[in-house]
Amino acid sequence: MPIDAERALAAEPTTTRIAWDHKDVQLYHLGLGAGTPALDPQELRYLLEDRLHVLPTFATVAGGRMNVTDALSAPGLDVDLAGVLHGGQLVRVHRPLPMRGEAEQTSRIIALHDKGKAAVLVIESAASDAEGPLWEQETQLFLRGEGGFGGERGPSERIAEPEREPDTVVEKPIREDQALLYRLSGDWNPLHADPEFAALAGFDRPILHGLSSYGMALKAVVDSVLGGDPARVRSYRTRFAGVVFPGETLRVRLWYLGEGRIQLTATAVEREDATVLADTVVEHT
Repeated sequence: MPIDAERALAAEPTTTRIAWDHKDVQLYHLGLGAGTPALDPQELRYLLEDRLHVLPTFATVAGGRMNVTDALSAPGLDVDLAGVLHGGQLVRVHRPLPMRGEAEQTSRIIALHDKGKAAVLVIESAASDAEGPLWEQETQLFLRGEGGFGGERGPSERIAEPEREPDTVVEKPIREDQALLYRLSGDWNPLHADPEFAALAGFDRPILHGLSSYGMALKAVVDSVLGGDPARVRSYRTRFAGVVFPGETLRVRLWYLGEGRIQLTATAVEREDATVLADTVVEHT
């Protein structure tokens, strides 16, 4: 069924009460590969509740990713899950995320771009608790085979890579079971777990969730540049430029731009540095 962009964009915002505790945060961090080496005090800060530091990217899974689930079921959309890929993500935080909390999250579709053979769905969401705003997100979903509905093509923003060697390079192995673990934080798309479903989507095996790669790259920034303090992160934007498979190695290259900005790319080492994350910037204090 073709996309009815007018109906989708006119859909009322959805508001959901979400809650989480330290177990949700710990599970999320494990889904990013935290905990290796298991005795490393730096790793244990992401996993022990008596000293738990929360990565800002936890916002993408808090409440079980209801913002995405609600958007894909909006009026005017009838989307084949096998054709859904994450296109881009922005998280902006107002203050350090608590290891347990309750919040109200409001989400709405703000754009539908027609790329010809595909569509790009843009979702905006914001969460607040009793103390005020917590975070805002912008999620871009790439819907394969859903283009051609007559909409505008939309922007194609790109950030040029600095013409110099990176200031820091971090390599992080991806565990064979990492996608199976990450999905327990709320992204149940079988593309990341079921080999038969992955084959239907054109992959020879399940791929890692884009948001797991996203979180891994931010953790690399926090650990290597920001003194292990995720509270220093203010915003984090990326474009998902390719896939990475469990068992591969993620190579993160960092350039310090000054004025609280770091640019990065992430690539898959075993596939000749195939690009995974591009147009990626972290803003920090």
